[in-house]
Amino acid sequence: VQLQASGGGLVQAGGSLRLSCAASGRTFSSYFMGWFRQAPGKEREFVAAISQRGGTTSYADSVKGRFTISRDNTKNTVYLQMNSLKPEDTAVYYCAAGARFSGSYSPGYDYWGQGTQVTVSS
Repeated sequence: VQLQASGGGLVQAGGSLRLSCAASGRTFSSYFMGWFRQAPGKEREFVAAISQRGGTTSYADSVKGRFTISRDNTKNTVYLQMNSLKPEDTAVYYCAAGARFSGSYSPGYDYWGQGTQVTVSS
């Protein structure tokens, strides 16, 4: 599976962005998907995850109520809708895919995309 993240950019605090992650291959629906982020000088951290059919989602406490993960298996794409953005959300955002739902456990993901930069100005 190859993953291509897009949709990042520069936005003011309080604004919104929607990230997309397009996957290659015909087995997208068999993978659970996740979003992680890494800010400069910090460890990569979990943001959100979604099960294969979208029935189960998981979020980091820092984004609950502001971010929404979703997927469209007909388009082989997973999304991250980010609202009420804060400067501390500034990071490179990565999408990832795994065979079994691992939530925030990054070693459980088998494939990673290249990342898209999100910058939130104050």
